[in-house]
Amino acid sequence: MEIRGFTYGYDGREGDYRSVGGILSQQRLFETGVNWICLCFTVEQEDIFSRRIAFRYGETVSDRDIIAVVKNAHEHGVKVCLKPILNSRDGIWRARITFPDVDQWGRDLYWDEWFEAYGAFMTYYARLAEELGCEMFCVGCELCGTEQKEWHWRKLIEEIRIFYHGKLTYNTNHGHELEVKWFKALDYIGTSAYFPVGSEGHVSFEDMAEKWSDVLRQMREVYEHFDRPVIFMEIGCRSAAGCSEMPWDFEHKDLPHDEEEQANFYDSCLDVFSNRDWFAGCFWWDWSSLIYTSREEAEKDNGFNIHLKRAEQVLKKWYEKLA
Repeated sequence: MEIRGFTYGYDGREGDYRSVGGILSQQRLFETGVNWICLCFTVEQEDIFSRRIAFRYGETVSDRDIIAVVKNAHEHGVKVCLKPILNSRDGIWRARITFPDVDQWGRDLYWDEWFEAYGAFMTYYARLAEELGCEMFCVGCELCGTEQKEWHWRKLIEEIRIFYHGKLTYNTNHGHELEVKWFKALDYIGTSAYFPVGSEGHVSFEDMAEKWSDVLRQMREVYEHFDRPVIFMEIGCRSAAGCSEMPWDFEHKDLPHDEEEQANFYDSCLDVFSNRDWFAGCFWWDWSSLIYTSREEAEKDNGFNIHLKRAEQVLKKWYEKLA
């Protein structure tokens, strides 16, 4: 498996990555045996109908923050996929961003305006990725409502390839892979692999491995359709009971702590997908910019973090085996 990865930085704000706590968090992440990180940060548009994208000083991570993480990763022999994410400030999921196709005069005005803003956002960070030697760049994340605009996406990808010479991917949402008609313009097929592989009373390693085998067949079909290797650009579940049935969930705060279910999710996925020549690997979701430091804190954390939990030992075992 080429990519033994993890996502870092999604919750970061300006200065976090360069702080003492941020550097310590990165060090703990490198100790898991990752050979890639997906450096993931957010910029926002005002709402899902907006056609402007704003950089908010003091909230959005700065170029200095990004430079520091990339430098630290490379010094530890870890490759970097730079992944800027566009969110909507109104709290609506970015997948809902969409516009009417044409106005009364037959012009694609709304889409043209949005892609102009989005293209400026993407090309800025793609240029930075080139300057920093990032080995991969992700051109978008879960923008399902925009994926129909094939011409606009292909044009943007062509523009990015003029000055960025690393590998390119796009992160769709699970179940949408075959709808992204322009995946062949990229080097990897990326998907958010929040597949529900557990169910009530059926959360053992064996139960989940059986479900992952079904996902494996689906992803093999996607690979054969596009002739591009598949990456799980996001994958994971929280350390809370029931989360393997809804691994995308972050809202149910009342679920009891459960490290075994999370560990089984990791273990079963890696068991089924490792050593498939068409499967490039995983960027697990996600490692906090500022990680907790004690086992007591880990036992109170029901989030996606695996640090000092059972899933961390599972990941270390697999990544050492696959190295």
